[in-house]
Amino acid sequence: MFDILIEGGEVIDGSGAPRRKADVAIRGGRVVAIGDVAGTARETIDASGRAVCPGFVDIHTHYDAQIFWDRKLSISPWHGVTTCVIGNCGFGIAPTRPECRRLILRTLEKVEGMSLAALEQGLGAEWPFVSFPDYLDAIERRGAAINVAAFVGHTPTRLAVMGEDAVKREATKDEIAAMVRIVREAMDAGAIGFATSQALTHNAFDGHPVPSRKAAFAEIEALAAAMAAGGHGVMQATVGPTLFLDQLETLARANAIPITWTALFAGIAGKGSHRPLLARTHAERDEGLGIKPQVTCRPLNFDFDFLEPFPFESRPLFAPTLKADRRGKEAIYRDAAFRAAFRDDMGAGTRNAFTRWYERTVVSFAPGDAGLEERRVDELAAECGKDPIDFVLDLALASDFKARFRMAALNYDEEDVAELLLDDSIVVALSDAGAHASQLCDACYATHLLGHWVREKGTLGLERAVEMLTRVPADLFGLADRGRLAEGLPADIVVFDPKTVGAGKLRRVHDLPAGADRLVSDAHGIDAVLCNGVVIRRHGRDATEGLPGRLLRGAA
Repeated sequence: MFDILIEGGEVIDGSGAPRRKADVAIRGGRVVAIGDVAGTARETIDASGRAVCPGFVDIHTHYDAQIFWDRKLSISPWHGVTTCVIGNCGFGIAPTRPECRRLILRTLEKVEGMSLAALEQGLGAEWPFVSFPDYLDAIERRGAAINVAAFVGHTPTRLAVMGEDAVKREATKDEIAAMVRIVREAMDAGAIGFATSQALTHNAFDGHPVPSRKAAFAEIEALAAAMAAGGHGVMQATVGPTLFLDQLETLARANAIPITWTALFAGIAGKGSHRPLLARTHAERDEGLGIKPQVTCRPLNFDFDFLEPFPFESRPLFAPTLKADRRGKEAIYRDAAFRAAFRDDMGAGTRNAFTRWYERTVVSFAPGDAGLEERRVDELAAECGKDPIDFVLDLALASDFKARFRMAALNYDEEDVAELLLDDSIVVALSDAGAHASQLCDACYATHLLGHWVREKGTLGLERAVEMLTRVPADLFGLADRGRLAEGLPADIVVFDPKTVGAGKLRRVHDLPAGADRLVSDAHGIDAVLCNGVVIRRHGRDATEGLPGRLLRGAA
């Protein structure tokens, strides 16, 4: 007698091996037989014409706060994710002393596009943790629908030691020593690793950089060594001018640690600009350094308004907007000199990620004029006889900043993206699930990979795509019992139809605390999702109120 028997499907086990027709039997939360299985079960799933594979492992999410009001971690399980890693980019909500809670929430509001009202209402007045071990214990007590592993983040660690000074200056030796103790304590408690960021796009409250951006490299070296001291852990870095391949190689050599960096995009400096970085990655691999860039299989789209112009905030021109209130922004955007500088900074002949951005941007919301929606900005501007910069800023101001725009910022050249996906030195990631909720939705990356890049484009074989979603990220993070479908392993399983699997169009819902909005994408072709032997999704609906996910502590 089995708990569940999945019959008649084609098993793709995550190893890259060819698919094979087989039944899968589950008992006690684990796979106990794969093949021509004889026996009965309490529940049988007919997988005829379906693929049966390991649950997907999403290593780049930001559910750190959301897990306290949404233990189902929607929308990741909709798209077959059964294991996620939180705390990326060095952001998180632990450790956090009570007097620093407002600072950490305002940081998340700015850098991760999270609604402050949603964060405050969702977390409540009394947080059930202070230290990072407390945080892990709170997650474990409350439970989750899928498995969760957590980075200890540089930003909350810095805030816990330095308070508001964390966004203003480098740390002293004593402060670095205190941070080292926090990281060691977190690793001993079960953190999956240490994460940090030096990205110029990452800004905190009141126009300050996020705390990790004020850290000297010596501080990062000390914290990476603290992570490595326990003999396990992976470092995640969101790179910037002061933390890139030279520095990552130094850290990898000194500590013998795996490092994954965010992110290797197509088009960041023009067509083909990813190739030198891939070549450097190959050289690192040949040297034996475990450095893997994260690559996304979707265009990096941002849905934004000009009250929070996140895509442009890395450009020096927009620095004054970070500190300006609504009236200040209005004055900046009306200024003819600013508009001229905006044109010069991103127009024809410039070489940056936003060159001629208005040619790949649509109006996503135009209050009172739905006829503008889903139409390209440059075409609308031409119809009005306006320059594109004048058109978008006029529309933003006329709508009291309610007009929204959706821009394909990076990864929109599919030839270049295909080159990245076909390279075996990368890891597919960057869903950013839980962050930028009103601006983007890439939590659907797994079904997009299977639908677009396997079925529609034929760029990847199905077995290789499944391996990229399962074994590759699990191995990188030391999750030895996840990412594979084999006898004796936990039954994290996805049953899907290769003929129809895919990600639906984005739609906006208002289901976050305080009525805050977010973008979601429905999954197509997913028959069933199981986590630790429990069916959590069935034909697009939650199948249980249970929470079978586990907190994955350390390399366990």
